[in-house]
Amino acid sequence: MMRLIIGGTYEHVRTGSKYRVLLLAKDVKDLTDLVVYEALYENEVGKYWVRTKEEFLGESIHNDGTPHPRFRLISEH
Repeated sequence: MMRLIIGGTYEHVRTGSKYRVLLLAKDVKDLTDLVVYEALYENEVGKYWVRTKEEFLGESIHNDGTPHPRFRLISEH
């Protein structure tokens, strides 16, 4: 699993959308690590997003059925 860089800019591999990781938080219920990240593009749905660290750094299945990283680091700052 890749390393999470706070302040890093990541690209969503499937959509090409870019995001900046703001901080790592804890879920109050079970202490799961949560990544709080900001959309770096105009998005009417929302500017700030939350995902578990495991999901953020994990893989997703693409249309061709192959697994790929969900996000890739494109800049550490």
